[in-house]
Amino acid sequence: MKLPLFIAQRYLLAKKSHNLINIVTWISIVSVAVAAFAMIFVLSVFNGFNRVISESIHKLSPDLQITSVKGKTLNVNDFPFDKIQSLNDVELVLPTITEDVLFRNRDRQQIGQVKGVPEEFYQVERVKSSIINGDRRFEPDGDVAVAVPGAGMAYYLGINANKPFTMIQVYVPRRGNASSFSLENGFNTGQLFVMKVFSTQQDIDEQLVLAPYSWLAELVGYDGLASDVEVFVDQTANLSKIKRQIKQILGPDYEVNDQYEQQSTLYKMMKSEKLAVYLILVFILIMATFNVIASLSMLIIEKRKDTGILRSMGGDNSLIRSIFLHEGTIISVVGGIIGLIIGIIAVLLQQYVGFIRLGDGSGSYIVEYYPVALQLQDVLIVLATITIIGGIAAYTTVRVSMRMKP
Repeated sequence: MKLPLFIAQRYLLAKKSHNLINIVTWISIVSVAVAAFAMIFVLSVFNGFNRVISESIHKLSPDLQITSVKGKTLNVNDFPFDKIQSLNDVELVLPTITEDVLFRNRDRQQIGQVKGVPEEFYQVERVKSSIINGDRRFEPDGDVAVAVPGAGMAYYLGINANKPFTMIQVYVPRRGNASSFSLENGFNTGQLFVMKVFSTQQDIDEQLVLAPYSWLAELVGYDGLASDVEVFVDQTANLSKIKRQIKQILGPDYEVNDQYEQQSTLYKMMKSEKLAVYLILVFILIMATFNVIASLSMLIIEKRKDTGILRSMGGDNSLIRSIFLHEGTIISVVGGIIGLIIGIIAVLLQQYVGFIRLGDGSGSYIVEYYPVALQLQDVLIVLATITIIGGIAAYTTVRVSMRMKP
């Protein structure tokens, strides 16, 4: 063991002549441990909420979304559905139409989006799991256009999610008729019969209504056109590889986006929130390191006689600085490791036991307990942050203290 590290370790464990120094040293370790615990636990909670949101978005979002770079629509008659469908691990390739519309149910109305999807869309397992009432089967009745609104949209329109059998009116702006402002001349109107209600992520639930693709294409005048093409793949497939293969088939006239790119604004916002919370916790950690500075300063003052003996034995200032630099870093690292261990145990207990509930446990939330997700990346970042801040605090303290005359 190197001499400075050996002496620093002995200084940490040995009893000091003044008991106050021991107390301050342990206060320093505990304060750093508390900050490390808070950092890993709060970051894990953010990971948990991000995972819940991602899983909610994943239910209705396709694995890959294909759009035209030349306009709002693409021609489904010329689109190579068969080539994409023949790729390994590709399960479904479906055209969809999405339009901004006005929904009305009796005296209630709400602006939102209607998404026209083929019947095969409802055969996707994760789409089935998003239907929150009935037996989750989608059974259109004859020529009646059946709608599946989000739970939030159903609430705004006064539809009972448990008994959603309601007829709603849909008003969509008529193409090429921007000069008319009357409902009769400026809008195409249609009716949808609500049989089911889905629930995923709140923003989607409050905006979206699913409708038959052919019905919406006729209503908006999209003969042979679609807003985009959605691709669903096997969940064990290499999505990046399939994305590259589809790009090679389609060429530069089409854009292929995965789920992160489809919801890029939301995911960037979640990353920004996590970064902001991390910086706040770093500031708290910096406050905790002031205890380390106090402890190290008192130790340097107490060990003046020992440093004088080291100098008389041939030790130079660099050796003495190294001893106390190691001492300050050890205090921070020991506190950080203790806090990380306790934090990891708390996160695992919350993940598998769930001792912190959301609300009163009445079931009004998507998840019953605070979601957490432990990531190795966060553990390494927290440990590195503690080591760097502790090292900087120790270096500054030693440098200033060594300039002071005995």
